[in-house]
Amino acid sequence: MDKKSILKTFKNGLIVSCQAREGWPMYGANIMGALSKAAEKGGAVGIRATGPENIEAIRKVTALPILGIHKQWSDECEVYITPTYESAKSIIDAGACIVALDGTQRRRPGGETLEGIIGKIHNGHPGILVMADCATFEEGQIAEELGADIVSTTLSGYTEETKLVKEVDYDLIRKLAAACEVPIIAEGHIHTKEHARKAIESGAFAVVVGTAITRPEIITKWFVDELKLLREK
Repeated sequence: MDKKSILKTFKNGLIVSCQAREGWPMYGANIMGALSKAAEKGGAVGIRATGPENIEAIRKVTALPILGIHKQWSDECEVYITPTYESAKSIIDAGACIVALDGTQRRRPGGETLEGIIGKIHNGHPGILVMADCATFEEGQIAEELGADIVSTTLSGYTEETKLVKEVDYDLIRKLAAACEVPIIAEGHIHTKEHARKAIESGAFAVVVGTAITRPEIITKWFVDELKLLREK
């Protein structure tokens, strides 16, 4: 599937984020594959996943476009979403057709830059789309200028500058959609179908939902906490 076809498929659709860290109940490449297949049966237009082993497992069970990331934490810097070109290449080799990476201007390992990584991906892998996970309007604009094919709101609420954002950042979606020519994908704090619809109505090209679909321990707690309020009356 070429770049235009992938974007056409994503229009107004749901991308399901299937991720689990070691120690989480749903951890395991086989589980990520099963979740991805279930998402496909439910009508998802794509899968967001982290790490070569998970992407390889997902690719075996679904033909949906995989929006790949490679989370790598270090003491050297705050950037952990596909922080280097090599981390990007590893998920391309595993089967991702879109690479998402930290779209902020924060320092990266080894002195790499957002511009440099985007350029290497485009030059070495011309069939691969690059998505910049951003936290602010300015970051989204810069990422587009540096060559990102897609801009997302993934990091709104997850950087020092935006740490007070605790809900879907509809204002950021609207501003980016009005100012950018590339598609804007909404991600972050989308927990209900109403949130997803409002994100699209605010100008998002597509939405990514993870926790509300693929984190049963958290979904369970939402229900338990709500019922506790009744029990305490």
